[in-house]
Amino acid sequence: MTIWVPNDDGYADLTSHDTFVKGLPLNTFQRLRKEDPIHWTDWSEGKGFWSITRHADIMAMTRDVETFSSAQGIRMEDQSYEEYMARRTFQETDPPEHSVTRMRMMKAFSRSTMATFEDTIRQLCTDILDKALPKIEFDATKEIARELPMKMLGRIMGLPEEDLPWLVDKGDALMANSDSDFTDHVVDELTTDEFKMMPFNSPAGAELFAYARKLVKTHNERGNPDGILTAILKPDKHGNVIDELEFLNFFCLLVAAGNDTTRYSIAAGIQAMCHQPELLDQMRGDDEIWKTAPDEIIRWASPTLYFRRTATRDVEYHGKTIKKGDKVLYWHPSGNRDETVFEEPLKVNLARNPNPHIAFGQGGPHVCLGMWLARLEVRVLFQALSKRIKSIEPAGEQQFLRSNFVGGLKNLPVKVVL
Repeated sequence: MTIWVPNDDGYADLTSHDTFVKGLPLNTFQRLRKEDPIHWTDWSEGKGFWSITRHADIMAMTRDVETFSSAQGIRMEDQSYEEYMARRTFQETDPPEHSVTRMRMMKAFSRSTMATFEDTIRQLCTDILDKALPKIEFDATKEIARELPMKMLGRIMGLPEEDLPWLVDKGDALMANSDSDFTDHVVDELTTDEFKMMPFNSPAGAELFAYARKLVKTHNERGNPDGILTAILKPDKHGNVIDELEFLNFFCLLVAAGNDTTRYSIAAGIQAMCHQPELLDQMRGDDEIWKTAPDEIIRWASPTLYFRRTATRDVEYHGKTIKKGDKVLYWHPSGNRDETVFEEPLKVNLARNPNPHIAFGQGGPHVCLGMWLARLEVRVLFQALSKRIKSIEPAGEQQFLRSNFVGGLKNLPVKVVL
């Protein structure tokens, strides 16, 4: 059974946020993979771009960081150099600069470090499910998927519990800056450049900057305690420290991306359980399934819809010439549903192995820093959920985020039998 049915005519406008309110334009991605895998799109709001839709091409280009640079932005929008410098995170840099920053942060988000939080995540999942499941009918995105990443962020960063709802609201305003359910400052309806130097051109960026400055001040006053924040702020082996603007932008990235991507992966996994009842039995069966299930749920979700790169030289792919300065967009949900790589790509197969999905940007130096935490949160949440319910089914109309950058179910009404 397919559970995310293609609902577009094969010619969807990938520049429009409205295209994605019904879910992914899977017919368009399938047509492009087959007919025009290096596809040029004109854009009325800025420079046009190339859409890359095949798994093999995305992987090859991801590895070729000398030709396809991150250092001019990772989103569709055009930026001035001043805007780019004010808003960039280490995601928007190339090696060796990217490597230096990444090495400073890598230990804090390593597999071994994240593994130490498993008991914490398990208790958080218990608390979340204790509150949500007795309601029988509820919005699984809001009551479950949104709750875990928010609470986990607070634990790993040592943030006050009472601050977390506000932080996630601000993170939503950043990442979902095209959806009026999450922000009053809708990016494609802007009439001002007042916040163009803030992350995602959003007033929430200014508020998060102010919060992060206070966080550093409080952290320093506490006498440099152990924890993730210390690992990020302390000097590296060469004595280099993260500068203030770099930390402020990284904090915004952590609040926004660290919450949204895991949230929408969990929501997509719950959606899959609603439409493929056999998944629940598989989750309750052999423990071996948990070696592969998290990555399959994340492949299915593909919450980051694309990353952009900019060509540093002329290069030819499939008979098309990508010119120096051209924008190139890697469409992750398309690569993750490539029929030449994944058998039955429109079905969730928890035992899928191998599973060379690209939801974490695998293949190059920009692989997701938080991938081990995301895998752990997904695994522990679904282990806990599957033990406590006999069934789960849809209980209303699901709603998708209005965004062509971050994709996911913002509302997922469900009904459970305990």
